[in-house]
Amino acid sequence: MPFELEFEDTFDGDALDRERWLPYYLPHWSSRERSAARYVLGGSLLRLLIEADQRPWCPELDGEVRVSSLQTGAFAGPLGSSVGQHRFNSEAVVREEQPNIRLYTPRYGRIELRARASDDPDAMVALWMIGYEDEPERSAEICVCEIFGRDVAADQALVGVGVHPFGDPTIVDDFSRVSVPIDARDFHLYAAEWTPGHVAFFVDGDAIKTVSQSPAYSMQLMLGIYDLGGDGDATPYPKEFAVDAVRGYRLTD
Repeated sequence: MPFELEFEDTFDGDALDRERWLPYYLPHWSSRERSAARYVLGGSLLRLLIEADQRPWCPELDGEVRVSSLQTGAFAGPLGSSVGQHRFNSEAVVREEQPNIRLYTPRYGRIELRARASDDPDAMVALWMIGYEDEPERSAEICVCEIFGRDVAADQALVGVGVHPFGDPTIVDDFSRVSVPIDARDFHLYAAEWTPGHVAFFVDGDAIKTVSQSPAYSMQLMLGIYDLGGDGDATPYPKEFAVDAVRGYRLTD
């Protein structure tokens, strides 16, 4: 497929590029203060962190889940509204008004992530895409990769890939956890090629899944690590997701 580079972050500086990323996780359902990402940059790496003193991002609706996530857009309605991106709970309403922002919201293309996952059994790392959702049905998800620490071993990992419909009636749920012969604690290249007719998923250039359906509207990137909680959070902090590069290519044909 013909692709042309249009978005690239190799995290070479000492500060996050705020023209590319918002360092908050769905802040309209919580607040910027509660949903702020914790991270460090150095050595040409972004390290997204969950630290011991970090609070749950939205405890009333998402329990003890703690998140450090970046996103490339934001859309939500007024205070008290049920309008907003990725309404993950039917009781969610806008608790803090946000400016509507489009930093990188492609329609079709190739999305790449070079990163190393965590084997912490309480953690999950992911790069996923959600519809910008300026109209409610533009709400599907493309999961480029999703890796739970409990699914990481020295010689294989389960990599979650596929699509979820959420409020999009044109999409049928098609998601798989694919066993891939890699040590995900090392750096690997995860990618999705999104065309009008299908979405194909790759690890280190090898195709692992293709779905023959495709969201037909602008989507934004969501890059994060989640602490899902466990038996007393016995594993050490900080929990870390190390990212070497994120790239987006436009579909030129």
